[in-house]
Amino acid sequence: MAGRADSTVLAGARVVLPTGTVENGRVIVEGTRIAGSSAEGVPTVDLSGHWIVPGFVDMHNHGGGGGSFTSGSVDDVLTGVRTHREHGTTTLVASTVTGEMDFLAERAGILSELVEQGDLAGIHFEGPFISPCRKGAHSEGLLRHPDPAEVRKLMDAARGTAKMFTLATELPGGIDSVRLLAEHGVIAAIGHTDATYEQTVEAIDAGATVATHLYNAMPGLGHRAPGPIAALLEDERITVELINDGTHLHPAALELAYHHAGAHRVALITDAMDAAGFGDGQYQLGPLAVEVKDGVARLVEGGSIAGSTLTLDTAFHRAVTIDRIPVGDVVQSISANPARLLGVYDRVGSLEPGKDADLVVLDEDFRLKGVMRKGEWIIQPQAVRSA
Repeated sequence: MAGRADSTVLAGARVVLPTGTVENGRVIVEGTRIAGSSAEGVPTVDLSGHWIVPGFVDMHNHGGGGGSFTSGSVDDVLTGVRTHREHGTTTLVASTVTGEMDFLAERAGILSELVEQGDLAGIHFEGPFISPCRKGAHSEGLLRHPDPAEVRKLMDAARGTAKMFTLATELPGGIDSVRLLAEHGVIAAIGHTDATYEQTVEAIDAGATVATHLYNAMPGLGHRAPGPIAALLEDERITVELINDGTHLHPAALELAYHHAGAHRVALITDAMDAAGFGDGQYQLGPLAVEVKDGVARLVEGGSIAGSTLTLDTAFHRAVTIDRIPVGDVVQSISANPARLLGVYDRVGSLEPGKDADLVVLDEDFRLKGVMRKGEWIIQPQAVRSA
């Protein structure tokens, strides 16, 4: 761990910019920001043989490091935030799970304070407005139709920090709720849904813009009943979330999404729960008991996958080394695209002068070696040489 370097030049690495990769590039940090130039005599850190990429942006995350965003204390939430920062996620949205409306409103109040403090980038409500047919790791007895009045209640409780709602838009009130969210600049995400192709198209036309963990918790792709997957993949207005942990998706499904939607419409997420970065054992996800074994989280009752133990550095590594996705496309999916969706691309999501000095240093094998957030090293890389 190390403190803030008021003025530093990171040199010699491959730097991934929106315009492409620069060999033997430089990133200039002044205070909390990336600068366009530096004065003479500024300390230089030689990162030859490394990559420098933008800090990761996770728009779907339930916790980590043993800390739960869904039910934990403020300290628990901050533990989760710190854990994911140590794995390269410098911008993070806290996701809830299905619960009683009053409890969710209370959680929104707690989480919104952390958004206002700058620890979180917003709140994502996943449930209770989802389908009992595709509930996954959500308590069926607490599910509700997406009544716009109740959606508005949670929006109000979040005090302007709600960034996204996952809805089964085919349920009564679903389309009206999508319109309400779109009118207020909040992402309406289609997920945990049993919708048909036609119902999904209707929701997209109403203003939905995200597919919550595409493929998971929705009907499979059929040749006579294509269902939501085909509608979500084919529409340029939709960004598809993908959980690249090797459990949620077969590599061919990930490749299909990249091929059909294009890298500009993919957002790599973790859907992590509190076991991420912590280990196997017994956990709670909302009111439901979860067992994590060999890094895979499943409900004790029924065995459904219950989020993931993924961190975004692992998702990045898998995408480049196993799935053979070009580095620039992975950076777009893991940083720029979610930043744009969340409305924070003016500050984060790319390495450009004036933006926050949020960056990740990777070695030549794409293993994480350093993390900087707002000019402060969270993990300081071992420089080849300092001058």
